[in-house]
Amino acid sequence: MPYITPLLPAYPEVFLLVMVCVILVVDLFLSDDHRIVTYALTQLALAGALVLTYVTASAEPVTTFSGMFVDDLMSDVLKLLTYIGVATMLVYSRAYIAARGLYRGEFFVLVLFATLGMMVMISASHLLTLYLGLELLSLSLYSMVALQRDSPVATEAAMKYFVLGALASGMLLYGMSMLYGATGTLGIAQLADTIFYGGARDVVLVFALVFIVAGLGFKIGAVPFHMWVPDVYHGAPTAVTLFIGSAPKLAAFAFIMRLLVQGLGAEQLVGEWQQMLIVMAVLSLAIGNVTAIAQTNLKRMLAYSTIGHMGYLLLGILSGNLTGYGAGMFYVVVYVLMNLGTFGMILLLSRSGFEAENLEDFKGLNQRSPWYAFLMLLLMFSMAGVPPTVGFYAKLTVLQAVINAGYVWLAVVAVLFSLVGAFYYLRLVRLMYFDAPADTAPIAPRGDFRILISLNGLAVLLFGILPEPLLALCLYSIQVSL
Repeated sequence: MPYITPLLPAYPEVFLLVMVCVILVVDLFLSDDHRIVTYALTQLALAGALVLTYVTASAEPVTTFSGMFVDDLMSDVLKLLTYIGVATMLVYSRAYIAARGLYRGEFFVLVLFATLGMMVMISASHLLTLYLGLELLSLSLYSMVALQRDSPVATEAAMKYFVLGALASGMLLYGMSMLYGATGTLGIAQLADTIFYGGARDVVLVFALVFIVAGLGFKIGAVPFHMWVPDVYHGAPTAVTLFIGSAPKLAAFAFIMRLLVQGLGAEQLVGEWQQMLIVMAVLSLAIGNVTAIAQTNLKRMLAYSTIGHMGYLLLGILSGNLTGYGAGMFYVVVYVLMNLGTFGMILLLSRSGFEAENLEDFKGLNQRSPWYAFLMLLLMFSMAGVPPTVGFYAKLTVLQAVINAGYVWLAVVAVLFSLVGAFYYLRLVRLMYFDAPADTAPIAPRGDFRILISLNGLAVLLFGILPEPLLALCLYSIQVSL
């Protein structure tokens, strides 16, 4: 891995940080009527970071900051997808936050700070850099959940999220400190070499691994560290819930790859964390899908659905080979695509003084708007894994990786709980097409929202019919980066 002295690999992060400072200053001089300027600058910051990431992309990994920051193909792909996801979230959320008094500079600055934290996590090649990115992301998310200060539900959700998040961060930090004590290094590459050549204390490593896997489990919302997910998804403003459930999952995948696969992927440790991930994956699939059936609140249903989807992500990781890692990356990208569209539909039906977050709010949607009902049908079919949507292919690639790794019984368990999950997704489709509408208010989104949500829904179908390019990109980026 070549070492370069300039800050070229970190130019996107530097640019985004400068833009955050510019937006903070500009927003001070804007009235509420001119807040569109802050929104435009935020989108411009994301577009500029996207261009810089694309221009500085390299197939061969390069490092800077004394090897603490790496720019490889996996990080470039994940960052580009992160920018697209965040920009899409802002388009979907614009009318929603304006109607609820959240259309302020604080919201946009927190979104960009969280994005910066994700970028640092994705490119981290040092334990300190990983933790720095994680905390920048986490603190921004805590603040965003509590941004609606007059909402007791949002305040309660933020407090739960903060307390449990602090506990998980403490466990993660303690595990990292034990890693340092066992190996004498904080660099991920050096960590892997020390463990591989037997220069680490095995007992301390296993204890460190327990704390690290527990911290990672919390960050992705896997069972038994899932208790925050339903309350935060339900209590946070829907725009914030959309943000939490989309782009940060890409950063969480990178976090797992950097720490578990690259840092702790030595042969003597893979078996240890594989067993932990198997337990977490099975419990996540079971509890996530079964509990979602009992939910009448759509946001809580999607929260438990997320727990089940994270079980599928863990299945790809625990396979322990490049194909499995590529399948895991493909799955998390598809999940973000589906989640953006699903929460976009919730925002579409919400209006001032009304949250379209219950299943009954989608009754008779086909009679109100056949096109939006069709888009929601595609999204629900994809979530359930029904062909020809991309969700089916994402689950299929993960199951193939698990079977090739020798865990046939795991694949059987995953399929059974996927059938359970199909029930509550298809229940929403039944409400849209076979029940009388509970609300007759017109659905008239802005032009940019209408175009983007249509593209989002159709992409689920397009990538299901032609999944090979996206899957090949994920597999190739993993192969050249590890």
